[in-house]
Amino acid sequence: MGISAHGAGTVGRTPEARNRILDAAAEAFMRRGFAGTTLDDIADRIGATKGLIYYHFRSKFDVFLAVYEEGMRRARERVEPHATSGGSGRERLAAMSRAHLLNLMTDLAYHQVVHQGVRAQDSVELKIRQRDALSALNELRRDYERMFRRVIAEGMRDGSLREVDGSLAARTLLSNLNAVDMWYRKIEGQPADEVEELADHVVDLLIGGLAASPADQPTEPAEGGPGRRQR
Repeated sequence: MGISAHGAGTVGRTPEARNRILDAAAEAFMRRGFAGTTLDDIADRIGATKGLIYYHFRSKFDVFLAVYEEGMRRARERVEPHATSGGSGRERLAAMSRAHLLNLMTDLAYHQVVHQGVRAQDSVELKIRQRDALSALNELRRDYERMFRRVIAEGMRDGSLREVDGSLAARTLLSNLNAVDMWYRKIEGQPADEVEELADHVVDLLIGGLAASPADQPTEPAEGGPGRRQR
């Protein structure tokens, strides 16, 4: 059943209605981009009128900002507990990366809106108010990155991660994690354990790398043994 801002009692004023708007907007922005999305597109997705959206937001850009902020809130809520949990820096970094990926794959639309916001910050088409608001939200993203940098630094101190440029490492890691959205697409009815297994594989590649561990290196045959030329 559709809902509207008028004639629906208090239905349109609930947090649930606002959340439905954000979910619909995230999907619309992901598929059509900000410029290609209209308030009618968003309203149509929830069977509502534009009046309901205007009840909660002043403009399409304010809807976009709210989706961006919600996307960052969800990511932080899922990842941050692992940053302060027990274990070495490497173990916590792997857990954070896995949580980040699972958030990306379950909230793909929100994730892509955050990316749109990052790219749009320097757009000349934005008004000063819009640019300032977007800049403030991008600070949330930068603080999110700093959380990864802190854990990487702790991993270097405890010896579980090798000495590298922490800022470069955090940006490289997050860039590679975020790049999953270039090829990952949700499959209707896909079991959660399949999504989790995929996240585990990606994290293993990014944190563990492709280099074989010493235990995986082939051992040199004993003198006179198979594979060794007799003198």
